[in-house]
Amino acid sequence: MAQTKGNKAKLPATENKAAVFLRENLGIIIALLVLCVLLAVLPATSSSFLSTQNMFNILRQISTNMLIACAMTMVIILGGIDLSVGSIIALSGVIAAGCVSRYELPIAVALIAGALVGVVIGVFNGFVICKTTIPPFIVTLATMNIARGLAKVYTGGSPVRVVTKEWQFIGAGYIGPVPVPVIIMIIAIIITALMMNKTKLGRHIYAVGGNTQAAEFSGIKVARVKFIVHAYAGLMAGLAGIILASRMYSGQPTAGEGAEMDAIAAVVVGGTSMAGGSGKIGGTIIGALIIGVLNNGLNLMNVNSFWQDVVKGVVILLAVFIDYIRNRK
Repeated sequence: MAQTKGNKAKLPATENKAAVFLRENLGIIIALLVLCVLLAVLPATSSSFLSTQNMFNILRQISTNMLIACAMTMVIILGGIDLSVGSIIALSGVIAAGCVSRYELPIAVALIAGALVGVVIGVFNGFVICKTTIPPFIVTLATMNIARGLAKVYTGGSPVRVVTKEWQFIGAGYIGPVPVPVIIMIIAIIITALMMNKTKLGRHIYAVGGNTQAAEFSGIKVARVKFIVHAYAGLMAGLAGIILASRMYSGQPTAGEGAEMDAIAAVVVGGTSMAGGSGKIGGTIIGALIIGVLNNGLNLMNVNSFWQDVVKGVVILLAVFIDYIRNRK
């Protein structure tokens, strides 16, 4: 009987979590469904949008954005922002590709080197933000230019080509029917969700973002929290850079341009407040899917890339405006 009662007691908790998730994200879930239905019935996209190949293509395309968006969620919940992630993608990609093509190092060493580049820049961001009162916007704006410049200096402005199959497997390979980047994305989502929801660090991130002074008074080491989050953001951007360089068969010094905007768009559309203190990884996942499906649909309709930027800008503005209205209420 005790076992039966225990099982019954757990059911409402599970149901409540699901209900809370649906209630908190109902608007963006409906938006995603409406977008999918429109693309499924429009003559220009109906024949290809719902195909299995296109579904996996969407997931592969959003994989790099999802990695960055997961970390960006943590940064924005802290009340900060990281503009350097797009440039980290470029620098990590060219360094990793250079390790293989220029120095003939093993793939494993190249992966470690690319990820380490991201971590180093993230650690630098975190250190400066923790030890000074310089706003995160300014710090990461500076490192954005530094990292992009280093990528161009290292490559001379030219791509670093890698044609080995082992390298291409990371960004363009499959395990069964599933693209490798999608598997990496799922692992990153799980790790980030566990960090945010099941660890002391996650609770501290929300506390610091909600009220930094109160968090300090309660004994939370605010500087350490900010440092870890920015280092994690650098790591995710480094991994995204490796995946993108593998998928393009080369490290590109121009890779990742605008990636920080796509990540911020996914986070904001997912319901994370730019004021800090609130947000969920679940919402970010849906937000990244909306951005990915929107990009895919515009490409299938052969919409000019310049207009695609306009559409994404409008989507970000609407999301921020909705967040503003919600905060007022």
